[in-house]
Amino acid sequence: MKGMILMEATTYSNFRNKLKSYIDKATNDYEPITIIRKDNRNAVLISAEEYNNMKENQFILGNPNNLKWLEESKMQAENGDLAHHKLLEDEDE
Repeated sequence: MKGMILMEATTYSNFRNKLKSYIDKATNDYEPITIIRKDNRNAVLISAEEYNNMKENQFILGNPNNLKWLEESKMQAENGDLAHHKLLEDEDE
C-alpha cells in the first residue's frame, strides 16, 4: 500500500447522522473523510484550508517555469549550495 493515503470511510447515512463530528474531524484534525455512496459514486470531505492548499500547489506546480525553479532550488539545497540571510525585524513589533 505504498503511496496510498488512508482515510476514514463512512456510509452516506452515517455521515448525515454524524455530520458535525465528521466536519470537526476534517477541519480540526485535517482528516479526510470518504463518504461511500451507491454505485461507487463516493465523495471526500476535506477542510477548506486543505482544499485551498491543494489548489495553490496545483497552480504552482502546474506552471512549468515555477516547477523548473523549484527543482533547481531543491538541487541546490541538496548540493549544499545555500545562502544564509539575516531576517528582517517587523517594525510593528
